[in-house]
Amino acid sequence: MNEQIASKQAICEKLIEKGKKDKDIVVLTSDSRGSASMAPFADTLPDQFVEIGIAEQDMVGQAAGLAAAGKKAFIASYAAFLSMRSIEQIKVDVAYSEVPVSVIGISGGVSYGPLGMSHHAVQDIAAIRGIPNIELIMPASPRESEVMVEKLIDYNKPVYVRVERNPIPEIYHSENVSFKIGKAKTLKKGDDLTIIACGRMVNTALQTAEKLAQKKIDCRVINNHTLKPLDDDTIIKAAVETEAIITLEEHSIYGGLGSAVSEVVVQNNPAPVKVMGLPDEPIVAGKPAEIFKHYGLDTAGVAQTAERLLDNM
Repeated sequence: MNEQIASKQAICEKLIEKGKKDKDIVVLTSDSRGSASMAPFADTLPDQFVEIGIAEQDMVGQAAGLAAAGKKAFIASYAAFLSMRSIEQIKVDVAYSEVPVSVIGISGGVSYGPLGMSHHAVQDIAAIRGIPNIELIMPASPRESEVMVEKLIDYNKPVYVRVERNPIPEIYHSENVSFKIGKAKTLKKGDDLTIIACGRMVNTALQTAEKLAQKKIDCRVINNHTLKPLDDDTIIKAAVETEAIITLEEHSIYGGLGSAVSEVVVQNNPAPVKVMGLPDEPIVAGKPAEIFKHYGLDTAGVAQTAERLLDNM
């Protein structure tokens, strides 16, 4: 996988590969067959594909019914609408009923940057985190997304997954990518500072660590791909062994990764935590890169925040 592709494309390709061998795999979309990159699955395996139309609530309910009947149901739809319009069905039909549906929110965060608040999905993690019986994953790259799908096919629990819309850099240089739900991955060791990131912001964290290394700052980078269940041990270890923690996410500063990490740290080993995410306001419209720069969530902005944090300790 040398060229950059979107995680949603990687997910589709893996579902096609597995779906050819396993007729119980079924994919549902809601007026998002093309934008969710599931058109190739529909064309290849039409008998295992359902296009619901603009009816996210019905889609979640139908996926729950299919899963209850023994099918391996995957939903792929816009994260902004999937997580807000059908949150009750996710809570009751999927989580409360404990049916193993994989709810995949496509175009999460500010993927649809120019379309503004109606299409930004920056509260979905907070909403899902508060629901019992559902797990939450944000893979950091296309290759990690592929491995995640392999894990989810026979996974017996409800899961919400969030991925971005556009092609992103691949952070893994090996074909063999280990992935364990609930276990964070330390991608770079360091003793001065820890950056804990999720989703495509993991790549920003790695670039920031390289930039900080030029100033003799040794930065640990943790890919926290599973936000629920959280890997408490890895977070506590970072709080004990490094001077401070920065959390980095494409989500509101309330209720997401930063909140989850802070809850663990304050109850186990209090240490300075700087939550970096999107502010509590209607997010500006623009391309994702422009939005990240505007809010200081690009490499330069995160590095500057890290230096200030350490200087003030």
